[in-house]
Amino acid sequence: MKNIYFSKRIGTLIERKFENQIDVFIEIIKALCYNIKDNFKEKRDKVELKPEDYKEPRCLMCDDFYNVENVQKRNVTTIPVDRVINKLDSFFDRNDVQGAKRHLEYWLSEACQGNDDRGQLAVVNELLGLYRKMGLKDEAFKMIDMANKLIDELKMEDSLTAGTVNLNIATVYEAFDMPEKSLQGYEAALAVYKKYLSPNDKRFGGLYNNMALAMTSLKMYRQARETYITAIDIMKDVDNGQPETAISYLNLANLAQQEHGMQEAEDMITAYLTQAENYLYDEKNLKDGNYAFVCEKCAPTFRYYGWFLTANELEKRSKEIYEGH
Repeated sequence: MKNIYFSKRIGTLIERKFENQIDVFIEIIKALCYNIKDNFKEKRDKVELKPEDYKEPRCLMCDDFYNVENVQKRNVTTIPVDRVINKLDSFFDRNDVQGAKRHLEYWLSEACQGNDDRGQLAVVNELLGLYRKMGLKDEAFKMIDMANKLIDELKMEDSLTAGTVNLNIATVYEAFDMPEKSLQGYEAALAVYKKYLSPNDKRFGGLYNNMALAMTSLKMYRQARETYITAIDIMKDVDNGQPETAISYLNLANLAQQEHGMQEAEDMITAYLTQAENYLYDEKNLKDGNYAFVCEKCAPTFRYYGWFLTANELEKRSKEIYEGH
Protein backbone atom coordinates (compact mmCIF):
# COMPACT_ATOMS: atom_id res chain seq x y z
CA MET A 1 0.00 0.00 0.00
CA LYS A 2 2.84 2.38 0.76
CA ASN A 3 4.43 1.85 -2.71
CA ILE A 4 1.12 2.41 -4.52
CA TYR A 5 0.59 5.64 -2.61
CA PHE A 6 4.15 6.71 -3.42
CA SER A 7 3.68 6.01 -7.17
CA LYS A 8 0.44 7.99 -7.28
CA ARG A 9 2.16 10.89 -5.54
CA ILE A 10 4.97 10.99 -8.12
CA GLY A 11 2.43 10.78 -10.96
CA THR A 12 0.54 13.71 -9.53
CA LEU A 13 3.75 15.74 -9.36
CA ILE A 14 4.51 15.01 -13.02
CA GLU A 15 1.02 16.16 -14.08
CA ARG A 16 1.33 19.44 -12.15
CA LYS A 17 2.85 22.44 -13.89
CA PHE A 18 5.90 23.97 -12.30
CA GLU A 19 7.73 27.13 -13.29
CA ASN A 20 10.99 25.22 -13.81
CA GLN A 21 12.52 21.76 -13.52
CA ILE A 22 14.17 22.57 -10.21
CA ASP A 23 10.75 22.80 -8.50
CA VAL A 24 9.84 19.37 -9.91
CA PHE A 25 13.10 17.89 -8.65
CA ILE A 26 12.59 19.33 -5.13
CA GLU A 27 9.05 17.89 -4.88
CA ILE A 28 10.23 14.45 -6.02
CA ILE A 29 12.97 14.48 -3.36
CA LYS A 30 10.38 15.38 -0.70
CA ALA A 31 8.17 12.49 -1.80
CA LEU A 32 11.09 10.09 -1.58
CA CYS A 33 11.89 11.28 1.95
CA TYR A 34 8.28 10.82 3.08
CA ASN A 35 8.27 7.31 1.65
CA ILE A 36 11.53 6.36 3.40
CA LYS A 37 10.21 7.73 6.71
CA ASP A 38 6.93 5.82 6.43
CA ASN A 39 8.69 2.56 5.56
CA PHE A 40 11.06 2.95 8.51
CA LYS A 41 8.17 3.57 10.95
CA GLU A 42 6.32 0.49 9.65
CA LYS A 43 9.39 -1.74 10.03
CA ARG A 44 10.13 -0.34 13.49
CA ASP A 45 6.58 -1.02 14.64
CA LYS A 46 6.86 -4.60 13.43
CA VAL A 47 10.22 -5.27 15.11
CA GLU A 48 9.90 -3.34 18.38
CA LEU A 49 8.66 -5.59 21.22
CA LYS A 50 6.57 -4.16 24.00
CA PRO A 51 6.79 -5.72 27.49
CA GLU A 52 3.46 -7.46 27.02
CA ASP A 53 4.87 -9.25 23.96
CA TYR A 54 7.47 -11.19 25.91
CA LYS A 55 6.75 -10.97 29.65
CA GLU A 56 4.42 -13.32 31.49
CA PRO A 57 1.62 -11.54 33.35
CA ARG A 58 2.58 -10.96 36.99
CA CYS A 59 -1.01 -11.12 38.15
CA LEU A 60 -4.07 -11.52 35.95
CA MET A 61 -6.22 -9.57 38.41
CA CYS A 62 -3.82 -6.67 39.00
CA ASP A 63 -4.10 -3.22 37.45
CA ASP A 64 -0.36 -3.06 36.75
CA PHE A 65 -0.74 -6.16 34.59
CA TYR A 66 2.90 -6.76 33.73
CA ASN A 67 4.44 -4.77 36.58
CA VAL A 68 7.05 -3.46 34.14
CA GLU A 69 8.47 -0.86 36.49
CA ASN A 70 9.20 -3.36 39.27
CA VAL A 71 10.64 -5.89 36.83
CA GLN A 72 12.98 -3.28 35.42
CA LYS A 73 14.08 -2.23 38.90
CA ARG A 74 14.85 -5.66 40.36
CA ASN A 75 14.37 -8.20 37.58
CA VAL A 76 12.09 -10.28 39.81
CA THR A 77 10.90 -13.75 38.83
CA THR A 78 8.10 -14.79 41.18
CA ILE A 79 7.40 -18.34 42.30
CA PRO A 80 3.85 -19.81 42.22
CA VAL A 81 3.22 -19.62 45.98
CA ASP A 82 -0.32 -21.04 45.87
CA ARG A 83 0.85 -24.09 43.92
CA VAL A 84 3.80 -24.56 46.27
CA ILE A 85 1.50 -24.59 49.31
CA ASN A 86 -1.04 -26.89 47.66
CA LYS A 87 1.70 -29.36 46.78
CA LEU A 88 3.05 -29.12 50.32
CA ASP A 89 -0.36 -30.13 51.67
CA SER A 90 -0.26 -33.25 49.50
CA PHE A 91 3.03 -34.28 51.14
CA PHE A 92 1.55 -33.77 54.61
CA ASP A 93 -1.59 -35.72 53.67
CA ARG A 94 0.54 -38.83 53.21
CA ASN A 95 2.97 -37.96 56.04
CA ASP A 96 5.90 -37.57 53.62
CA VAL A 97 7.98 -35.22 55.75
CA GLN A 98 11.20 -35.69 53.77
CA GLY A 99 9.36 -35.03 50.53
CA ALA A 100 7.92 -31.84 52.03
CA LYS A 101 11.43 -30.77 53.08
CA ARG A 102 12.87 -31.31 49.59
CA HIS A 103 9.90 -29.51 48.07
CA LEU A 104 10.22 -26.40 50.22
CA GLU A 105 14.00 -26.22 49.99
CA TYR A 106 13.80 -26.40 46.20
CA TRP A 107 11.31 -23.54 45.99
CA LEU A 108 13.26 -21.45 48.50
CA SER A 109 16.26 -21.77 46.19
CA GLU A 110 14.11 -20.74 43.20
CA ALA A 111 12.73 -17.71 45.05
CA CYS A 112 16.24 -16.63 46.07
CA GLN A 113 17.54 -16.92 42.52
CA GLY A 114 14.56 -14.96 41.22
CA ASN A 115 14.93 -12.12 43.76
CA ASP A 116 11.40 -12.93 44.93
CA ASP A 117 11.46 -11.66 48.53
CA ARG A 118 7.77 -12.27 49.14
CA GLY A 119 8.06 -15.79 47.77
CA GLN A 120 11.05 -16.40 50.02
CA LEU A 121 9.11 -15.24 53.06
CA ALA A 122 6.18 -17.54 52.25
CA VAL A 123 8.47 -20.57 51.95
CA VAL A 124 10.56 -19.64 55.00
CA ASN A 125 7.37 -19.38 57.03
CA GLU A 126 6.52 -22.98 56.11
CA LEU A 127 10.06 -24.18 56.77
CA LEU A 128 9.95 -22.73 60.28
CA GLY A 129 7.16 -25.15 61.15
CA LEU A 130 8.61 -28.08 59.25
CA TYR A 131 12.11 -27.84 60.74
CA ARG A 132 10.53 -27.49 64.18
CA LYS A 133 8.51 -30.67 63.71
CA MET A 134 11.63 -32.48 62.47
CA GLY A 135 13.72 -31.28 65.40
CA LEU A 136 16.22 -29.53 63.11
CA LYS A 137 17.31 -26.75 65.45
CA ASP A 138 20.14 -25.21 63.41
CA GLU A 139 18.05 -25.11 60.24
CA ALA A 140 15.08 -23.64 62.12
CA PHE A 141 17.17 -20.88 63.63
CA LYS A 142 18.58 -20.00 60.22
CA MET A 143 15.00 -19.57 59.04
CA ILE A 144 14.32 -17.24 61.98
CA ASP A 145 17.20 -14.99 60.90
CA MET A 146 16.07 -15.09 57.29
CA ALA A 147 12.44 -14.34 58.16
CA ASN A 148 13.34 -11.33 60.30
CA LYS A 149 15.60 -9.96 57.57
CA LEU A 150 12.92 -10.35 54.88
CA ILE A 151 10.21 -8.70 57.00
CA ASP A 152 12.56 -5.78 57.60
CA GLU A 153 13.52 -5.44 53.92
CA LEU A 154 9.89 -5.66 52.81
CA LYS A 155 8.85 -3.16 55.51
CA MET A 156 6.12 -5.54 56.68
CA GLU A 157 6.61 -5.24 60.46
CA ASP A 158 3.07 -3.99 60.96
CA SER A 159 1.26 -6.59 58.84
CA LEU A 160 -0.79 -9.72 59.34
CA THR A 161 1.94 -11.68 57.54
CA ALA A 162 4.47 -10.51 60.12
CA GLY A 163 2.11 -11.60 62.88
CA THR A 164 1.90 -15.13 61.46
CA VAL A 165 5.66 -15.31 61.00
CA ASN A 166 6.20 -14.14 64.59
CA LEU A 167 3.86 -16.90 65.77
CA ASN A 168 5.84 -19.55 63.88
CA ILE A 169 9.12 -18.15 65.16
CA ALA A 170 7.74 -18.33 68.69
CA THR A 171 6.80 -22.01 68.24
CA VAL A 172 10.41 -22.72 67.27
CA TYR A 173 11.68 -21.08 70.46
CA GLU A 174 9.11 -23.04 72.48
CA ALA A 175 10.10 -26.34 70.85
CA PHE A 176 13.76 -25.79 71.70
CA ASP A 177 13.21 -24.82 75.36
CA MET A 178 13.33 -21.05 75.10
CA PRO A 179 9.93 -20.14 76.64
CA GLU A 180 10.81 -16.52 77.46
CA LYS A 181 11.63 -15.68 73.85
CA SER A 182 8.69 -17.77 72.75
CA LEU A 183 6.23 -15.76 74.87
CA GLN A 184 7.68 -12.51 73.48
CA GLY A 185 7.02 -13.75 69.97
CA TYR A 186 3.45 -14.74 70.79
CA GLU A 187 2.79 -11.35 72.35
CA ALA A 188 4.11 -9.62 69.23
CA ALA A 189 1.86 -11.79 67.06
CA LEU A 190 -1.11 -11.11 69.35
CA ALA A 191 -0.68 -7.35 69.03
CA VAL A 192 -0.84 -7.61 65.23
CA TYR A 193 -3.74 -10.07 65.23
CA LYS A 194 -5.82 -7.81 67.48
CA LYS A 195 -5.26 -4.98 65.03
CA TYR A 196 -6.31 -6.83 61.88
CA LEU A 197 -8.54 -9.81 62.84
CA SER A 198 -11.98 -10.18 64.32
CA PRO A 199 -11.96 -11.50 67.93
CA ASN A 200 -13.43 -14.86 66.89
CA ASP A 201 -11.01 -15.53 64.03
CA LYS A 202 -9.71 -19.12 64.22
CA ARG A 203 -6.12 -17.90 64.06
CA PHE A 204 -6.54 -16.57 67.60
CA GLY A 205 -7.32 -20.10 68.76
CA GLY A 206 -3.98 -21.49 67.65
CA LEU A 207 -2.13 -18.45 68.96
CA TYR A 208 -3.72 -18.62 72.43
CA ASN A 209 -3.09 -22.36 72.68
CA ASN A 210 0.59 -21.94 71.87
CA MET A 211 0.93 -18.91 74.12
CA ALA A 212 -0.48 -20.96 77.02
CA LEU A 213 2.17 -23.63 76.42
CA ALA A 214 4.90 -21.03 76.93
CA MET A 215 3.15 -19.77 80.07
CA THR A 216 3.00 -23.32 81.43
CA SER A 217 6.72 -23.76 80.84
CA LEU A 218 7.28 -20.54 82.81
CA LYS A 219 5.00 -21.82 85.62
CA MET A 220 2.46 -19.08 84.92
CA TYR A 221 -0.30 -21.60 85.62
CA ARG A 222 -3.27 -19.31 86.20
CA GLN A 223 -2.58 -17.25 83.08
CA ALA A 224 -2.00 -20.43 81.07
CA ARG A 225 -5.30 -21.97 82.18
CA GLU A 226 -7.23 -18.81 81.29
CA THR A 227 -5.51 -18.64 77.92
CA TYR A 228 -6.33 -22.28 77.09
CA ILE A 229 -9.98 -21.64 77.93
CA THR A 230 -9.96 -18.58 75.65
CA ALA A 231 -8.56 -20.76 72.85
CA ILE A 232 -11.26 -23.39 73.43
CA ASP A 233 -14.04 -20.78 73.41
CA ILE A 234 -12.89 -19.66 69.96
CA MET A 235 -12.10 -23.02 68.34
CA LYS A 236 -15.20 -24.93 69.44
CA ASP A 237 -17.38 -22.64 67.35
CA VAL A 238 -15.35 -22.47 64.10
CA ASP A 239 -15.63 -24.86 61.16
CA ASN A 240 -13.48 -27.96 61.66
CA GLY A 241 -12.15 -26.62 64.95
CA GLN A 242 -12.64 -29.90 66.82
CA PRO A 243 -9.04 -31.20 66.52
CA GLU A 244 -7.53 -27.96 67.85
CA THR A 245 -10.13 -27.83 70.64
CA ALA A 246 -9.12 -31.37 71.67
CA ILE A 247 -5.47 -30.33 71.76
CA SER A 248 -6.24 -27.48 74.16
CA TYR A 249 -8.13 -29.86 76.48
CA LEU A 250 -5.16 -32.25 76.53
CA ASN A 251 -2.87 -29.34 77.30
CA LEU A 252 -5.16 -28.42 80.21
CA ALA A 253 -4.76 -31.97 81.50
CA ASN A 254 -0.99 -31.65 81.35
CA LEU A 255 -1.19 -28.27 83.05
CA ALA A 256 -3.28 -29.71 85.91
CA GLN A 257 -0.84 -32.59 86.38
CA GLN A 258 2.14 -30.24 86.35
CA GLU A 259 0.56 -27.77 88.78
CA HIS A 260 -1.09 -30.15 91.28
CA GLY A 261 0.46 -33.58 90.74
CA MET A 262 -1.17 -36.73 89.35
CA GLN A 263 -3.21 -37.75 92.41
CA GLU A 264 -4.62 -34.37 93.33
CA ALA A 265 -5.44 -33.51 89.72
CA GLU A 266 -6.93 -36.92 88.81
CA ASP A 267 -10.53 -35.75 88.52
CA MET A 268 -9.58 -32.66 86.48
CA ILE A 269 -7.41 -34.76 84.18
CA THR A 270 -10.22 -37.25 83.60
CA ALA A 271 -12.65 -34.43 82.77
CA TYR A 272 -10.22 -32.84 80.32
CA LEU A 273 -9.37 -36.16 78.63
CA THR A 274 -13.07 -36.94 78.22
CA GLN A 275 -13.68 -33.62 76.51
CA ALA A 276 -10.67 -34.13 74.22
CA GLU A 277 -11.84 -37.62 73.27
CA ASN A 278 -15.33 -36.35 72.47
CA TYR A 279 -13.98 -33.70 70.10
CA LEU A 280 -11.62 -36.14 68.38
CA TYR A 281 -14.42 -38.69 67.91
CA ASP A 282 -16.87 -36.09 66.60
CA GLU A 283 -18.30 -37.33 63.28
CA LYS A 284 -18.04 -33.81 61.86
CA ASN A 285 -14.24 -34.04 61.78
CA LEU A 286 -12.76 -33.88 58.30
CA LYS A 287 -10.70 -37.02 57.76
CA ASP A 288 -7.79 -35.16 56.22
CA GLY A 289 -4.06 -34.82 56.82
CA ASN A 290 -4.54 -32.35 59.67
CA TYR A 291 -6.88 -34.72 61.49
CA ALA A 292 -4.44 -37.60 60.99
CA PHE A 293 -1.59 -35.48 62.34
CA VAL A 294 -3.59 -34.42 65.42
CA CYS A 295 -4.66 -38.01 66.15
CA GLU A 296 -1.07 -39.18 65.88
CA LYS A 297 0.20 -36.46 68.22
CA CYS A 298 -2.62 -36.82 70.77
CA ALA A 299 -2.33 -40.60 71.13
CA PRO A 300 0.79 -40.53 73.38
CA THR A 301 -0.92 -38.18 75.84
CA PHE A 302 -3.89 -40.52 76.21
CA ARG A 303 -1.49 -43.45 76.62
CA TYR A 304 0.48 -41.56 79.28
CA TYR A 305 -2.68 -41.24 81.39
CA GLY A 306 -3.65 -44.89 80.87
CA TRP A 307 -6.30 -44.39 78.19
CA PHE A 308 -4.84 -47.15 76.01
CA LEU A 309 -7.94 -47.94 73.96
CA THR A 310 -8.32 -44.30 72.94
CA ALA A 311 -4.64 -44.05 72.07
CA ASN A 312 -4.82 -47.18 69.90
CA GLU A 313 -7.95 -45.94 68.13
CA LEU A 314 -6.38 -42.59 67.33
CA GLU A 315 -3.23 -44.21 65.96
CA LYS A 316 -5.39 -46.50 63.84
CA ARG A 317 -7.32 -43.56 62.39
CA SER A 318 -4.14 -41.67 61.65
CA LYS A 319 -2.56 -44.62 59.86
CA GLU A 320 -5.66 -45.28 57.75
CA ILE A 321 -5.79 -41.66 56.55
CA TYR A 322 -2.11 -41.56 55.68
CA GLU A 323 -2.25 -44.87 53.83
CA GLY A 324 -5.32 -43.68 51.94
CA HIS A 325 -3.30 -40.87 50.45
